[in-house]
Amino acid sequence: MIKIEPPAPPAASTALSRRNLFKLGGLAAATASTPSFARSFGTGFTHGVASGEPGPDKVMLWTRFVSDQDVWLEFQVSVTPEFDKMVAGGSAKASAETDWCAKAWADGLREDRWYYYRFVAPDGSMSDIGRTRTLPAGATQRFRMAVLSCSNYGFGYFNAYAHAAETNDVDLAVHLGDYIYEYNRGTYPSAGDAHPDRLLWPESEIVALADYRLRYATYRSDPDLRRIHQLLPMISVWDDHESANDSWKDGAQNHQPETEGDWEVRKAAAKRVYREWMPVSDEPYAEYQLGDLATLLRLDTRLEGREKQFNIGDVIQRKRSSEEMGAALAAFRDGAYRAKDRELLGASQQAWLADRLMASRKAGTQWQVLVQQVLMGELFTAPQLAEAVPDSAPDFIRRRVQASTLAGGAGLPANMDAWDGYPAARARVFEASLEADANLISLAGDTHNAWGFDLAHSGEKVGVEFATHSVSSPGLESYLGAISPQDLSRAIVSHNAPLKYADTSQRGYMVVELTPERASAEFRFMAGIRQRSTCLAGARRIVASAGSRAIAI
Repeated sequence: MIKIEPPAPPAASTALSRRNLFKLGGLAAATASTPSFARSFGTGFTHGVASGEPGPDKVMLWTRFVSDQDVWLEFQVSVTPEFDKMVAGGSAKASAETDWCAKAWADGLREDRWYYYRFVAPDGSMSDIGRTRTLPAGATQRFRMAVLSCSNYGFGYFNAYAHAAETNDVDLAVHLGDYIYEYNRGTYPSAGDAHPDRLLWPESEIVALADYRLRYATYRSDPDLRRIHQLLPMISVWDDHESANDSWKDGAQNHQPETEGDWEVRKAAAKRVYREWMPVSDEPYAEYQLGDLATLLRLDTRLEGREKQFNIGDVIQRKRSSEEMGAALAAFRDGAYRAKDRELLGASQQAWLADRLMASRKAGTQWQVLVQQVLMGELFTAPQLAEAVPDSAPDFIRRRVQASTLAGGAGLPANMDAWDGYPAARARVFEASLEADANLISLAGDTHNAWGFDLAHSGEKVGVEFATHSVSSPGLESYLGAISPQDLSRAIVSHNAPLKYADTSQRGYMVVELTPERASAEFRFMAGIRQRSTCLAGARRIVASAGSRAIAI
């Protein structure tokens, strides 16, 4: 299916007791009211705490402390929330240079354990108490992850974050990108779709360093986002909206150099602020080992090596008849689309990935999991979906759906921003996985919809893909409203043999559970996002057995 967003403007495995979980300071679980937003967020500890980049003996800790001068904060790590059994400590610097964000590694920890941490300022004031967890080492029987993606502040509340924190049944949070959105107020969401209590700062599209910082400050003031960061370590990757829509290494669909300046300057600002505000390392791609159970391979499919996306609309532009359009699409399909040297990861990252897949299997690790942004599964637009566009749909949506339907008729997928737009690059990943004899799982986000794919290459099974739906960004139900969500999902699945499951109308998140015998994805669907709530509308689970490289519904 086509990815539809606005055009550019003109020109726990070891469960913690609930008694301890909810006594953590700073935020009462699912009860804090959304703060009123302004351009200033005060001084002192302003945005809670967070942790990330976990290993078996270390984790990165994060906070923000605003002052009128550089401040050295002390961090403390304990095995109890009372901090009567301290096991690690150190210091972290908060300064204007990093927008007062402070990060530090807590190391010397023991594997597969919950820890509590806090920061202490020179004046004795303290941050919220956070909880984090180290990764397992050695024989590992189970690991659970809350997998999240596409959290657009303006559309509504982050109920998926709240539910994941409240349920307290995972070891790790994984965010696959679109953690923030760059648009100006009134674009995406439109003024009519925007929640009246969810106002974006700054009001303009974010382009400069200060813009990105204020947008992160706005998002991170959300109590449910703060809560999930407070209670779970997070592995995260950026997708396009952390910089600009449909970004690639040398530009973006939503970047106009004539009015917004040099893309390299904007990209550098976006990367810098992400690394300031998130508990992440500066490494563009990285590996995380879950004992002998799984290797998580965090990739950058967006800014590291991606070449510019193709555009089906450009291929058929100025073609007047269906015959001319069909001929242009066929020539594109057999030519530029299949170029062997076309890159998504880039040569260095591809070589690293192939090496780590091989090393993981040689070490006896059961699962190899790609923590990445965009769909790997092959997806074509069902022809009947063009009829599902309501009369009220904007012209740009109607044009894109029509183009995707024409592409499908020519044997082309519609979403050229996904791996579907880079078939040679996808083939290289699949070939590396097959050579390593990997039990491959691709985790993906980006589309706002839930998917379960079988992955194959030249007739040989490669693995499976679990692709999560969005926290709050709208799915296909917003654009194809003339067909019921159930009929829409059924039509897409029936038209795409590798696609085993789809939900195109609900918000929420995905829980991935790994055991030596099987991998499963439980799609959790929130009851809504317009009201703050942790109620579920339902859930659906799909499973892949080790060695099968296939989903069993």
